Amino acid sequence: MEARLELKLSQKLIMTPQLQQAIKLLQLSRLELSQSISQELMENPVLEELPADAAEEGAPGSDAEGAQEAAASAETLAEQQGEMGSEEPAADFKSVLESGPQWDEYLNEMGDGRDFGSAEADDRELPSYDQTLTRRASLSDHLLWQLRLSASDPGVVNAGEWIIGNIDDDGYLRSPLEEMEQQASLPHKDLERALELIQNFDPAGVGARDLRECLLIQTRQLDLGGTLVEKIIDQHLTDLEKRKYEAIAKALSVTPQDVMEAAQIIIHELDPKPGRPYAESDTHYVVPDVYVVKVEERYVIQLNEEGMPRVRVNPYYRKLLSHKDDIDKAAREYIEERLRSAQWLIKGMEQRNKTIYKVAESIVKFQYDFLEHGISHLRPMVLKDVAEDISMHESTISRVTTNKHMHTPQGIFSMKFFFTTGFSDGAGSEISSLTIKDAIQRMIKEEDPATPLKDQQIVDALKARGIEIARRTVAKYREELRIPPTSVRKRSG
Repeated sequence: MEARLELKLSQKLIMTPQLQQAIKLLQLSRLELSQSISQELMENPVLEELPADAAEEGAPGSDAEGAQEAAASAETLAEQQGEMGSEEPAADFKSVLESGPQWDEYLNEMGDGRDFGSAEADDRELPSYDQTLTRRASLSDHLLWQLRLSASDPGVVNAGEWIIGNIDDDGYLRSPLEEMEQQASLPHKDLERALELIQNFDPAGVGARDLRECLLIQTRQLDLGGTLVEKIIDQHLTDLEKRKYEAIAKALSVTPQDVMEAAQIIIHELDPKPGRPYAESDTHYVVPDVYVVKVEERYVIQLNEEGMPRVRVNPYYRKLLSHKDDIDKAAREYIEERLRSAQWLIKGMEQRNKTIYKVAESIVKFQYDFLEHGISHLRPMVLKDVAEDISMHESTISRVTTNKHMHTPQGIFSMKFFFTTGFSDGAGSEISSLTIKDAIQRMIKEEDPATPLKDQQIVDALKARGIEIARRTVAKYREELRIPPTSVRKRSG
């Protein structure tokens, strides 16, 4: 055992702050990037946003002439601020008022304000109150309004508020009464009374704990109690879902035609999700990062920079750094640090745009047939294909395509959409899994409702087109497309 010094030479990959920032910018969406730039503009005084007219002409602030103009503007601004401290502007403003329009005449034309609500003031028909609401009532608001009109017992009202708070957007009560009884320390009888009251509210079926109870509540409110409709829901709901009409008819000693007529009432008159009309539908707008436009026989790529802040280094601070002796050391070091941060941001944004352009260009090259003919010609592609094409790492391609969208002649798609697995078509080429899903969806859409296609029949039909695919894969794709099995799709004549 001895202590000694040794020298070792090794290579390590170190993530510099510049590289970390470039990677972070690369995977940001448009909204996140805009917010990041706005945050940097607030925190970094060296950065400034280009005016709209200057952004169109370019970035003049990088040359000496731009610096002189910025410095002159700063001096002019300082002079104007000094002048605003004097009393002359106030005097000028007073003189403008004195030489302006006759305010008494203007006020006389407006009236004395006492008859603004009268018919003489405005004979136009004003919109009603409900037309001026900024937000429609939610399911919870609608139920609480009915509860306070229907119940006078404070215990029932309190229990009803707890129950309504546990009703989901579909109108179902997902929490057991016993659980609410423990959480809120409420009497069980108050919860039961409140639930019975709520289950009679509008919309019909609200407050049910499962589908069977939901449909039974609706049959009672539609005066269908004791009918075949109620019996089918109460005793044979599972058989109804599988459309086993003959089995239901045999069990209830009725004809299959009677069962089919009752089933039509259940399907068309009853709502399995009564809360849906009150659900708030959020509209999500997608702003594409890349536009793909066809010009003659080729596709041209354009980056969408609309609404994105254009930034540059403030020429005034450049001029300050050119006269280092005129400022103290602390101020100079601060400006230099902020200047480096601004330059890293600008270079990171430029690198981000170049990388997105290269990736989009490669996608367009691989998916030319899709752009021409649609999803039936989508080519299978993985990240490695694009990475090798533009000489970049797969992780970089993954970051670039995250939260990015492309506007094409076929519609707006996420850039991740173009990366799919494929199957051989027997002719040496591959077909995308999305193309196969589209083919399955078309087959089922065109099938005879009386004899719907089985998964094996779909496999045979695809095989006839030269596409080898397993039956379990067809079943998997059908479930992903939310297409029910054959027994549920079957319709009798």
